[in-house]
Amino acid sequence: MREFVSILVKYGYLLVFVWVFAEQIGLPLPAFPLLLSAGALAGQGKMNLSFILLTCIVGAFLADTFWYKLGQTRGAGVLNFLCRMSLEPDSCVESTRGSLDRRGPQTLLYSKFVPGLNTVAAPIAGMSRVPYLRFLIYDLVGTIVWASSSLMVGYIFSEQVDAILNRSRQFGQFIALLAVVAIAAWIVWKYVQRRRFLKSILIGRITPQELHEKLSSGEAVTIIDLRHPLDLLTDPRTLPGALHIKAAELAERAKEIPRDREIILYCT
Repeated sequence: MREFVSILVKYGYLLVFVWVFAEQIGLPLPAFPLLLSAGALAGQGKMNLSFILLTCIVGAFLADTFWYKLGQTRGAGVLNFLCRMSLEPDSCVESTRGSLDRRGPQTLLYSKFVPGLNTVAAPIAGMSRVPYLRFLIYDLVGTIVWASSSLMVGYIFSEQVDAILNRSRQFGQFIALLAVVAIAAWIVWKYVQRRRFLKSILIGRITPQELHEKLSSGEAVTIIDLRHPLDLLTDPRTLPGALHIKAAELAERAKEIPRDREIILYCT
């Protein structure tokens, strides 16, 4: 741990910039321990707190703008990419969409405190056509609150943080091993859970070719388009005669769905 602090003192602001940028771009590198240590070093006079905060803002700004622009120009492709990195691709962006539906770009004020929401919020804001200036203001405020909270904890409790770092040398390997085991167990559990879910719904699936044959033969079917309105912004195409109902509205609008024919649901 002392070696880590020495590296932080030596490379300082460059390391903070690269680390924050990497986390905001989506890499699994939590910035909180680094910012906590940087704040503690600032409290001991070894780094400048204002410069650290400015470095965090620049790193996060570049990463968030990158995702915002990709969401604006390549919306569906970006979300597909993010979903492929998720163990729960069927619902990986649904909570973010819900937050943006209810609160708009204000979601950006707290998104950096929520794992998962952090990376997805910026591209979905781009897909939602949130004006860039408005996005920038909310994202900037959210970044300042997120970064300064971690830095200030380290700054205020700099002596205690230093003592914890010294003590952690005795348990460092054990804690690291415990963290690896916990992460591996969580991944295995999520994988097993997902396989069970896919197995349970496999029997109820239909291929695009099978649906095309039904439509071509004139068979009476009801097609429900469950896609979120954000998906329609980037790909407005739909199947012939499809009834567009958001998944959350199925129960409310059940009376609109005919019961005298086969019902086919589809989403992204």
